[in-house]
Amino acid sequence: MFNHTKNLIVNTLSYKTVSANKNTVNKEWVIVDADGQTLGRLASKIAFLIRGKHKTNFTPHVDCGDNVIVINAEKIKLTGNKWEDKTYIRHTGYPGGQRTLSANELFAKSPIRVVEKAVKGMLPKNKLGSALFRNLYVYTGDQHKQKAQNPKSINLNTIK
Repeated sequence: MFNHTKNLIVNTLSYKTVSANKNTVNKEWVIVDADGQTLGRLASKIAFLIRGKHKTNFTPHVDCGDNVIVINAEKIKLTGNKWEDKTYIRHTGYPGGQRTLSANELFAKSPIRVVEKAVKGMLPKNKLGSALFRNLYVYTGDQHKQKAQNPKSINLNTIK
C-alpha cells in the first residue's frame, strides 16, 4: 500500500484564527443621538457597539468594542406605562434599607442615569463588564466633551 499523505508536505496554513488582544484591537469613537429612541432598543444597540460584536475580530474576553458617546439623553422614550411602572431598586446596606424609584423619578433626577442603567444591565456582570462600561459617555443636550477624539456619527437603524 502506498500512503499519499506521507508525500504531501504542508508548511503553511491557508487560514488562521486570530484572537484580538488589547494591543491589537482597533477602538473607535462613535456618537449616538438618543433623540426619539426607545430606551431598551437604544441600550441594546449601544451595548452591542461597546462590546465590539459588530467587528470581525470580536473576542469574547477582550475589550474590543468602541467608545460610545450618547447625546440628547433627555429625549428618550419609554413605551406603555413604563414611566410609572418601571422601578429601580437599590439598597443602603442597612436593615430595611431597600429604596425604590420609578423611571419618572429617576429621569427627573438624572436622565443620564436612566440610559446608563439600561446599558449596564446589558453588559457582562464581571470585571470585563466594568471595564466596558467605562467606554460609555452619556450627555444631556447635544454638547459633549469628546470633540478632540473626532467621533463619527452612527445611525442606530443600520445596526443589525
